[in-house]
Amino acid sequence: MSEIKTLREKMANIATEARKKLEEINDDVVEERAAEIEREFDAMMEDHDKLAARADREERLNKAQAAIEAPDTSKLPEVEGRTAPATDQGETMEYRAAFMEYVSKGGLADVSPEARQALIEKRVQVTGTNTSGGFTVPETLSNVIIETMKAHGEMYTSTMFTTINTTSGEPFKIPTVDDTTVTAEAHTEGVAPTDDGGKDVTFGQKQINAFGFNTEFIRFSHEMQQDSVLNMESLLGRLLGIRLARIANAKLTTGSGSSDVEGIATNAGAGITAASATAIAADELIDLVHSVDPAYRKGGNVAMMMNDSTLSAVRKLKDSQNRYLWEIGGYAADMPQTVLGYPVMVNQDMASIATGNKSVLFGDMSSFYVRKIGAPSITVLRERFAPDVGVLGYIRFDGCLSDTGAIKALTQA
Repeated sequence: MSEIKTLREKMANIATEARKKLEEINDDVVEERAAEIEREFDAMMEDHDKLAARADREERLNKAQAAIEAPDTSKLPEVEGRTAPATDQGETMEYRAAFMEYVSKGGLADVSPEARQALIEKRVQVTGTNTSGGFTVPETLSNVIIETMKAHGEMYTSTMFTTINTTSGEPFKIPTVDDTTVTAEAHTEGVAPTDDGGKDVTFGQKQINAFGFNTEFIRFSHEMQQDSVLNMESLLGRLLGIRLARIANAKLTTGSGSSDVEGIATNAGAGITAASATAIAADELIDLVHSVDPAYRKGGNVAMMMNDSTLSAVRKLKDSQNRYLWEIGGYAADMPQTVLGYPVMVNQDMASIATGNKSVLFGDMSSFYVRKIGAPSITVLRERFAPDVGVLGYIRFDGCLSDTGAIKALTQA
């Protein structure tokens, strides 16, 4: 952890120096010198982002190592007699080893009697397990997949959104209501209240479905089958997690919402339109914030969302008082960077600054629902790829923006 702390401190120092560098630009600085200062600033921030990537990798590695326990006795296919205590996730080493033996050998009939018993006992405890696809993924492996998904896109994993977990994939409705323009009326003593239906509540509804996506098969060799459980879990967790994260993040950001996942950017309300197709002005971000009703600008889930190239441009913006909109945050305390006092969510599937693109979102992110059906699962095939083994990851999810007034977009001209 000391390495992570050192990296965060270096990031904070670079950000401080970068801010001082930009502050050198004023009305007295000639255009050539201003351009040179901006190049120096960009170089400093590039170093900052490299350190941030290193710190993030270290944190992911620490979490992955903490989630996986793999003593020497877990070498495949030695399952007999294993009665290791339960892990922190409630899994026994016996089941983990049995699962990896099943992955290596490709079929229930091919594993040892002890492994077969452990697999069957686990499966009968879980409803909805795909009998043709295999068995429940060990939670240690599932945790590695989720950690990797977090690293490559937070739309599926962020706590900023409202998450709904279901065990089955039937569509269901979310009731909606917009009562913002309706008020109460003055009451006159002795006069009956008006009852003409003009104040009735009009309810709507939005449907959340369940769309499935797979990673395509990852093939690995007989030699790789002989690796330890630790190595195999790390390999599968990283490769499958990255692939699932990419599709989940992309769909939950830009999905069409018709016969597809509903994406947050696609369905965000119309906030403001920038004057330029290739730039964002400081006042336009302020206007975007105020295009959202104050009722939605409160609470810990209010944030801006943009990709990294857009954030690079926003970092250089100042308000009318010559103050930067972007605040570096507190790295030691793991505080987020902010713009106009609001946290910034960096989402690489957001569109960049270009003609007609929604480059920035702002609002109450809890108004976006992420539905998860079960957990990521694994399917194993041996015969098709013999003598290799093919492993496929599968995920089901959907998204839904419950109120387009809660999250609005800045659209380029």
